[in-house]
Amino acid sequence: MQSLTAHALIDDVSALISLPEVVQRLNQTINDEHASAQDIARIIAHDPGLATRLLKIANSPLYGSSRQIDNVARAVTLLGTKQIRDLAYSAIASKMFAGMPSEIISVEDFWHHSLYCGLLARSLAQITANSNPDTLFTAGLLHDIGQLILFHRTPQHAHQVILLTIQGDADKDMVGAEREVLGFDHTDVGAELAQQWHLPAVLRECIAYHHTPDKAKQFPLEVAIIYIANLIASLPYSEFPDASDLQRINPVPLARLNLTPAMLTEAAQQAQAQIAQTQQALFN
Repeated sequence: MQSLTAHALIDDVSALISLPEVVQRLNQTINDEHASAQDIARIIAHDPGLATRLLKIANSPLYGSSRQIDNVARAVTLLGTKQIRDLAYSAIASKMFAGMPSEIISVEDFWHHSLYCGLLARSLAQITANSNPDTLFTAGLLHDIGQLILFHRTPQHAHQVILLTIQGDADKDMVGAEREVLGFDHTDVGAELAQQWHLPAVLRECIAYHHTPDKAKQFPLEVAIIYIANLIASLPYSEFPDASDLQRINPVPLARLNLTPAMLTEAAQQAQAQIAQTQQALFN
């Protein structure tokens, strides 16, 4: 396993996790300045499952529309083309990976954490008015995707990692343990997948640097939000963050976003109110 790298690991499972053609076409069309909402809707319509999930999300509490959005073209018009693309990534990835078995962790718990992180990030983006909430939702949902791949493809090493975090040095976190065992960590794996999928740069940076926000170059605010949302989502689910929880968070991202404990509590309350119905829209 010493010769294994994040790049080799992603290449090894590329057939399992290749981005569907419909999303590739969607990405190309959205990048075409001459494309219309109808063009995008026609592409999505070729994948009825994706279209259904997008409509479920568009009609979920995330958007609180007073009118039923009953067709994809209307969803594209109301939400915007880039938001639809980001939600398509979320819908496709959650469906592709939801059934990925793991001997090490509960996949259901993994997706609950990821969804909670995504909803927290979306709320924080709205509260701070610094970033696109839908992009941050997608970034939060996908931030730990490299970890799920490690759990699935290298279960013995993932078990060693967990033992190190439980039994080893009290200061050793999951990333440090992964690097000790594998020579790389789940952010490297996730970044490789994001690169292979040609995800937008903001999503790539959020996945790559959500544990090291100081390394973000192009999107420091977005990465800071995912970093903070991930830490809050790691708290016991019934708890709201308070002043003591801020001590676990690097003060630089907090200061950059001007976040207070009250704002973090507000984001957690919003996310917890939305999680059940959003989970049903994405995974059922």
